[in-house]
Amino acid sequence: MADHPAPSPRHPGQGPGKLADKRPPRGGALPHARGRYPGRSSYAAIDLGTNNCRLLIARPSADGFIVIDAFSRIVRLGEGLAATGRISDAAIDRAIAALSVCSDKLRRRHVTLARSVATEACRRAENGEAFIDRVYNETGIALEIISSEEEARLAVLGCHILLEPGDGPAMVFDIGGGSTELVLVDSTGPVPEILDWMSVPWGVVSLTETVAIDADDAASRTAGYAEMRARVSEAFAPFAKRLPRVDPATTRLLGTSGTVTTLASLHLELPAYDRSAVDGLIVPSASMRAISTRLANMSPDERAELPTIGRERGQLVVAGCAILESILDIWPTERLGVADRGIREGILRALMANDSRHRPS
Repeated sequence: MADHPAPSPRHPGQGPGKLADKRPPRGGALPHARGRYPGRSSYAAIDLGTNNCRLLIARPSADGFIVIDAFSRIVRLGEGLAATGRISDAAIDRAIAALSVCSDKLRRRHVTLARSVATEACRRAENGEAFIDRVYNETGIALEIISSEEEARLAVLGCHILLEPGDGPAMVFDIGGGSTELVLVDSTGPVPEILDWMSVPWGVVSLTETVAIDADDAASRTAGYAEMRARVSEAFAPFAKRLPRVDPATTRLLGTSGTVTTLASLHLELPAYDRSAVDGLIVPSASMRAISTRLANMSPDERAELPTIGRERGQLVVAGCAILESILDIWPTERLGVADRGIREGILRALMANDSRHRPS
């Protein structure tokens, strides 16, 4: 987008505390849109992750916002990153192609305010900043590399409304492509307060590329899954020591990621993925563990035949299952909430809240 403001300086994420966004939105106002479409302000959020590029465009409504456009594409930005430490040329080309689609949508929808963020792949890559500059030069989109803490904050802000009512702290987690964020929250107030959080560099892409598994050998699949579980559990250990003891019967847990939505669709035995059936669903944790074990023991061809997985997701879902089971180990609960929303929704809520506070009456 030619008139999108230049990328702003990168800042560390906000620490534990209320989730209300006290900073000005980093996407900035788009000069051509402000004032020309009174009463029709639209806002955009772009989340460029290690595996996916996602866009939401929305307008405010009485009870939140109404999505007017969306886009999602698997770009595999972090493919090969664990081995080389760099984002590959092929991955850059895929990401820029997807972001060009996003840029066109921003223009057509006359977006007023936008924030575009990049996460773990860009945080880790030697050429992350160079990639950000190329994206801006070729698409006009000013990507901001956010900290893992800010990533966790936005994920909670986007999905906390789906937490079950209850007393005591609750856990929200986000299994990404390159990292996993765990956030302990106090949800007694209208806006959750972050009590503690942790981010580990294990996501479905990074874990899959690190643990070698001969997918055609059953013994290798079993051993590989055990190694995945061990690596993630070791990374979670410092956080687990800080967690309070909980009663599994009343503990609340909410997950936002492709892993939990995929497993939830398998739990429901859906013939095709249906967001309206999955978003906000409460699933027995025992069912999620059983599905995880079943998927880990399947061959790639068997997983690819499942209607809500397919070939590409089937290559990564086992790592997601290992991460999910490790989370259930440290935060035992009988029920798991499922959210098909997260960072993008968090960005939109923050943009709209900031804009309403600063806009003249």
